[in-house]
Amino acid sequence: MTATWLRWTPAVAVPAVIAAGVLAGSLPASARDPLPEKTPAQVLAMIGQHQTKSFSGTVEQSSELGLPDVPQVGPTSGAGTGSLAELLTGPHSARVYVDGPSRARIQVMDRMAERDAVRQGNELWLYNSKDNTATHVTLPANASKESRSHDMPAGVATPEELAAKMLDKLDGSTDVAVAEDTEVAGRTAYNLVLTPRSDVTLVGSVAVAVDGENGMPLSVEVRARGQQEPAFRTAFSTLTLGAPDASLFNFSPPPGASVKELAVPAKPSGTRDLADRNRTRSNPADRDLGSKDQSEKDSAHKDLRGHAPTVTGSGWERIVGIPAPSASARSPESGKQPVDRLLNDPLLRQATVTVEGGRAISTSLVNVLLTDDGRTFVGSVPLERLQAAAAAR
Repeated sequence: MTATWLRWTPAVAVPAVIAAGVLAGSLPASARDPLPEKTPAQVLAMIGQHQTKSFSGTVEQSSELGLPDVPQVGPTSGAGTGSLAELLTGPHSARVYVDGPSRARIQVMDRMAERDAVRQGNELWLYNSKDNTATHVTLPANASKESRSHDMPAGVATPEELAAKMLDKLDGSTDVAVAEDTEVAGRTAYNLVLTPRSDVTLVGSVAVAVDGENGMPLSVEVRARGQQEPAFRTAFSTLTLGAPDASLFNFSPPPGASVKELAVPAKPSGTRDLADRNRTRSNPADRDLGSKDQSEKDSAHKDLRGHAPTVTGSGWERIVGIPAPSASARSPESGKQPVDRLLNDPLLRQATVTVEGGRAISTSLVNVLLTDDGRTFVGSVPLERLQAAAAAR
């Protein structure tokens, strides 16, 4: 299932984890001198304008989404891949090395194994030590221009990638404030807090720690409504600015490794990477917080996937409906529908319960409804909202 990794390029953030954070003042204040006061717009501008291109560090991810803790069983799914459910439960750690727009290495530390993603120019290697498998990908010629080097596939979302998703939700449905300074990886940071105005969404608030010197997001902490502890957190535990050792970006498969060559089709003309739009909009000078061109996003999805999802509601109450896949969307590996393959994951299968109209996977931050007729509805809203959206179509 190398395709799972490729779908995480350029965005690595955990699918469907789209909300929540910490209440203002809930993070410890830095022991260092306080940062100069800034407005939320000024902190947002720091994020949009930061030029930190070379760094290395360790990213720690933790989640308490209410899913059962079931160990992965059976063989792995391929080079560099990991169970989606594994990524949504428990702690994970990754070492990240970035040097400019086209060189990066991410090492995801699993239990008794390691997964690597190494990019050097247009060459991408994915490796899984558990089964000694590797996949080699030659990226399109324009890949270096369209994505940042640290927007690479991996099992742990970097704070910047997750922050981009959160900041893309800024509109009239969100209150934005700057709380007390915090400290992450030994660096003093602004504490940008996003609080949904909705009392329906499962999202409580989102806190983004922004480096006080360079504007780089250092952590994202997500809290579900009514919970005291974060439901999801990703943060640097160590961070070193500057170019890593160049040898880290060289990769050769170990002796005896099974190697697969994979070609990536060029992006259709006229479509622009959605992550690039998100980054542009993270700068308040380039963003209209009161309106978003959702039709533009849906059109791009339609170009790339052949059909557009439907959207019900807005802001934090938005529900995305995905039509039932056609026969052409079946996996060439097994002939199964993508949803069926998703439910092959033992943890997600155990977490699925039968409900009126289909099956559901519920977490503290997001609900997923799989209807009997093959449609999928996803949203950070109560399950009843998803069922109502499905019944209305």
